[in-house]
Amino acid sequence: MAPASRPGPGGGLLPATERLLLQRVAAEQAGGRAPSLVAAVARDGRPVWAVGRGRAVGEGCAVGEGCAVGEGRGSRRPDADTQYRIGSITKTFTAVLVMRLRDEGRLALGDPLDRHLPGTAVGDRTVAQLLSHLGGIAAETPPPWWERVAGQAHPTLADALGPDPDRFRPGRRHHYSNVGFAVLGELVARLRGTSWAQALHRELLAPLGMVRTTALPVAPHAHGFAVHPHADVLLPEPAHDAGVLAPAGQLWSTAADLVRWSAVLAGHTDAVLSADTLAEMREPAAVEGDSGEWRLGAGLGVQLLREPGGVLVGHGGSMPGFVAALWTRPRGTAAVAMANATSGVAVVDLAVGLIDAVDTAEPPLAAEWVPAPVAGREPLDVTGVWYWGPAPYALSLRPDGGLLLAPLGRSGRRSRFRPGPGGSGTFLGVDGYFAGETLIPQRRSDGALSHLELASFVFTRAPYAPAGPVPGGVDAAGWRASPAPAPAPAPAAGGGQG
Repeated sequence: MAPASRPGPGGGLLPATERLLLQRVAAEQAGGRAPSLVAAVARDGRPVWAVGRGRAVGEGCAVGEGCAVGEGRGSRRPDADTQYRIGSITKTFTAVLVMRLRDEGRLALGDPLDRHLPGTAVGDRTVAQLLSHLGGIAAETPPPWWERVAGQAHPTLADALGPDPDRFRPGRRHHYSNVGFAVLGELVARLRGTSWAQALHRELLAPLGMVRTTALPVAPHAHGFAVHPHADVLLPEPAHDAGVLAPAGQLWSTAADLVRWSAVLAGHTDAVLSADTLAEMREPAAVEGDSGEWRLGAGLGVQLLREPGGVLVGHGGSMPGFVAALWTRPRGTAAVAMANATSGVAVVDLAVGLIDAVDTAEPPLAAEWVPAPVAGREPLDVTGVWYWGPAPYALSLRPDGGLLLAPLGRSGRRSRFRPGPGGSGTFLGVDGYFAGETLIPQRRSDGALSHLELASFVFTRAPYAPAGPVPGGVDAAGWRASPAPAPAPAPAAGGGQG
């Protein structure tokens, strides 16, 4: 199948790269025995390649009818517009809805749930703990397993949580929780005065033009199947409305729509959430595993995958009959992979492999340097070399009007800063050790810079200048050379060999 989407002349991939990607997708569809599989790649927030393999059933069948591949009722090769169930990728949408409420001042991430959603069995947990799966609550509902039954089996949030959802002390460890996102979905509904699905459509899907992302399937869509482990035969899987669990895994979407969503998570657009908030969501809040270097972690409603080339952000997803994966480098290459099989198809590895293959075959080009627009108020006098004690640092002006503090020696702490509120002349740390701390340029009565204050650290123009405002003071004698070594004593007269 030819690539399903092109961003325009010169915006696609080289034929050799496309062939390499097709080979990977074909191998996974065949090796994983997926009834159908679609994959797509985006660069710089724009789609550059997509392909489908196998047969996706759905145009002529209703969910639950048990249509089989190749029986002639709408059987077609999938493409970037074919819907698949995306499972827990849904959680990323729920998380963005919550973060929008935070940015509007409707809630704080440190708020206990009882402040906004009184009466739940997890009211002492904070919003942030549920977003990052640090709430210590049950992973799943009480029986029956919610993914294979209609939502009426757990008609209320209390039914989904069960009588005793506590599993660990809040904050103790990462414990993935589907029911935690059911709680967050109810939080969105309560504060918006509408349903979670209506808030999702109004605030995210409609503004982003994601018209093929829906709570229930809309043709053309794939049907979910289980593939027999020892024979090449299929069993149709159920696809129910999950009810109160919908915010954890309800959505159906397409490769084209998920590529558009990957641009949001990667920070290519701030159409529905600010770049700063998206960066906050991508910060590691918890990691899976108890020792060694972490590979899989959690931000605020997103998963993090640590690879040799850097940390990817996104999410995996599964529901009976479907697996899906969306991964992206922050402000870099993204890939989506979806299949209509309950298990056996390594869509996470496939998506990550597509990203690596593209970036290896066609390394991203550095953006062209252009001079920054002149506003006339650039704090140029704060730039240059500063010293924290004897350690040299460079403070440089960034194109967005912020500052970058970076060590010039072999070690040190690197942080970016943005201008403080109301033209105060201060700067607020946005990452690194000094995130959240305020950089204050201190000036003399004539307006000339004296020194910088940052989290009680003092940076001066000279290392340990005697006249500088260094905490604890500086020896008045200043810098001095090491004393010369004393001459060796002359050997005693007549000394023998020792």
